[in-house]
Amino acid sequence: MSLSPQFLDELRSRTLLSALVGKSVKLERAGREFRACCPFHNEKSPSFYVNDDKAFYHCFGCGAHGDAIRFLTDHKGLPFIDAVKELAAAAGMEVPAADPRAAEKAERASGLHDAMEEAARWFTEQLHGIAGAEARAYLAKRGVDAATQAAFGFGFAPDSRGKLKAALARFGDDKLVEAGLLIAVDGKEPYDRFRGRLMIPIRDARGRTIAFGGRIIGAGEPKYLNSPETPLFDKGRTLFNIDKAAAATRKTGRVIVVEGYMDVVALAQAGLGEAVAPLGTALTEGQLERLWRMAETPVLCFDGDAAGQKAAIRAALRALPMIEPGRTLRFATLPAGQDPDDLVRAGGPAAMEAVLEAAEPLVERLWKYELGAAPLDTPEARAGMRKRLADHAGTIRHGDVRGQYLADFRRRFDSLYERTPPARFQPGGGGRRGGIFQRGKPPEAPPSAATRTISSGGVTPLVGRAVLAGLLRHPQVIADQAEAVAALPLPDPALANLRNAMLDAAFGSDALDSQALGTILAQVGLAGAMETLRAPNGLAFSFLRGNAESGRARRDLAAAIEALAARPELDAALATVTARLMASPDEAGFAEQRRLRAARDEADQALAKLAAGEDDAGL
Repeated sequence: MSLSPQFLDELRSRTLLSALVGKSVKLERAGREFRACCPFHNEKSPSFYVNDDKAFYHCFGCGAHGDAIRFLTDHKGLPFIDAVKELAAAAGMEVPAADPRAAEKAERASGLHDAMEEAARWFTEQLHGIAGAEARAYLAKRGVDAATQAAFGFGFAPDSRGKLKAALARFGDDKLVEAGLLIAVDGKEPYDRFRGRLMIPIRDARGRTIAFGGRIIGAGEPKYLNSPETPLFDKGRTLFNIDKAAAATRKTGRVIVVEGYMDVVALAQAGLGEAVAPLGTALTEGQLERLWRMAETPVLCFDGDAAGQKAAIRAALRALPMIEPGRTLRFATLPAGQDPDDLVRAGGPAAMEAVLEAAEPLVERLWKYELGAAPLDTPEARAGMRKRLADHAGTIRHGDVRGQYLADFRRRFDSLYERTPPARFQPGGGGRRGGIFQRGKPPEAPPSAATRTISSGGVTPLVGRAVLAGLLRHPQVIADQAEAVAALPLPDPALANLRNAMLDAAFGSDALDSQALGTILAQVGLAGAMETLRAPNGLAFSFLRGNAESGRARRDLAAAIEALAARPELDAALATVTARLMASPDEAGFAEQRRLRAARDEADQALAKLAAGEDDAGL
C-alpha cells in the first residue's frame, strides 16, 4: 500500500503526540514540552521530551527520535501500516485502500508543493514589476513595510486570464487546476483563478505554501478570494500565519486569534507575532484543536461591532463541548470602529496589549451575552435565560468543568434575581452567624474513632457518599449550596459524576424534591449509583436521620458541605504560610499559621459532630 505524503502529514497533524505517548509513559509538563524517563532505555532522571508543536519526541540520553507513527512502531512493535491504521482510527480518518494507481497519484500530488512555491515566487515578481504599482500603493497606504511584505511573501496577480498559466506551463494544466491555481470549466480552456488581486500566501505549519488569499485592488467583489480546498489545503483545519505564530507563541506563551489576514500582518509588524486568523469562516473544531496545541488559553480578539461579537459568541459555543481543565478561551474586544491596524497606529503595541490584558474568560462572555440577549423583565424571560445557560453548560463534556459552569451561572443568576446564597465558611472569619463555626468556640475532640477519617484532610468515598445521600434526601440544598457542592473534592469518579448530575438537575428546576431528583437521575442512567447512596455508610450523619423535610437536617447538611468545601482552601492557605515561614520566619506568620490550624481543626471538629449525628451540633 502506498500512502501519500499529504495523508501522512494530515495524520500527524491530527494526532496529539503527548496524548499518544502519555498512554504508556508518565509525562510531566516542562514549559511548552513534556518530559519523562525514556521508554527506550533505563534511566533514573528524565531526558525524554515530547514536543506537541513540532510533533516529535527526542531522548537526549539514547538519541531516540521520531513522530507518532515511529513511536508506535518502535515502542509497541507495530508494523508501519498497523501503526498508521491505529492512528487513523483514533483521528477519524480513512486509510486509503490499496490501489495500483496509488503510487501514481502520490507522485502527482508530490509536485503540488513545487507548483505552489513557484506560483508564490511569480506573484512576488509581479508585485515588484510594472503591473504591481497599484498593489504597492495599497500596501504603502496600509503602512506595510518592505520587511513585513517579504516575511509574509506578498505578491500580485495581474488582471489576466492566462499569464500565470503561461508562467507555470511546465506543470501542466491538470496539476495547476488540482492546486487551485487555475479554474477548469467544461468545454473551455482552464484560466487563472486570481486576477487583479494582492496575493497573500497561506502556509502550513512547516512553512510550505499550500494556498493563497487574494484581496481585490480597488472596487470589486468578493473582497477576498481564497484558494479552493485541494489535496494540500483543508480550510477548516488551517490557520493563517500558523508557521510563524507557533514560534512566537513558544516565547510569549499565548496565541491571539484575529479576524483577517491584514489584522495578523498589522500585529506582526507591531511586534506581536503570535497572531493567527481563520480563513474567512467561523472557527472550526479542527482550528480550535490546533490553537490548544499552541497555548492553553488562546485569546480571541474580534471587532466591537455586531458582526465581530456574533463571531465571538459562535466561537464560544463551538468551543464549549471541548473545554476542560487547562483548555479554555479568553475574549478581547476591540474599541468600536477600530481594527488591530487602527489601534496599533494610534496607540502603538501598548494599546493592543491593554485590550488583550482586559480579555474576559469564556464563562464571563457567555453570561454577558445571555444577559443582554433579550429583556429580562418577566419571570418567564428570566426562566428562559436560566434554561439557556443550563443548556450551554450541559454541552460541556468534562464533568467537573460542567459542574463548575452550572454553579457559576447559578450564583450569578441568584445574585441578580433570587435569593442570596448562604455565606460560605471563611477561614479565620469566625464562620456564619448562628452556625457551627463560631468565633472563640474551643475545638472539641472527635467523638469516635469512626469519625476521625474526616480529619485526614480529604473527602473519603465514605464521607462523600454520605453527603450525596444527604443531597438526594434534601435536594433543596443543592441549589442553595451550588458553588460549594461543585467545589467538593470527590476522589471517586462515580461520586463526582453523580454530583454533577445533581447540579444539572437543580439548575434546571425551580422546585426539586427527592422523588423528582431520583427520577431525573434514573433517566440519565444513574439508578445504580443512587442505590449505593442508600446502602449503610458507617457514619451516622445527623442529616440522614429523621424527617426528610426537617429544616434542622437541611441546615446540618449545608454546614457539612461548607466544611468539606472549605477544607482544601484551608490546607492550601496553611501550606502557603508554612512555606513562607520556612523562607522568612516572623511573628505575624506564626500567628497566621496558628489561626489557620485552629480554623482547620474547628471545621474538622464541627464536621465530626455532624458525622456522629450528635444533637448538640451548635445549630
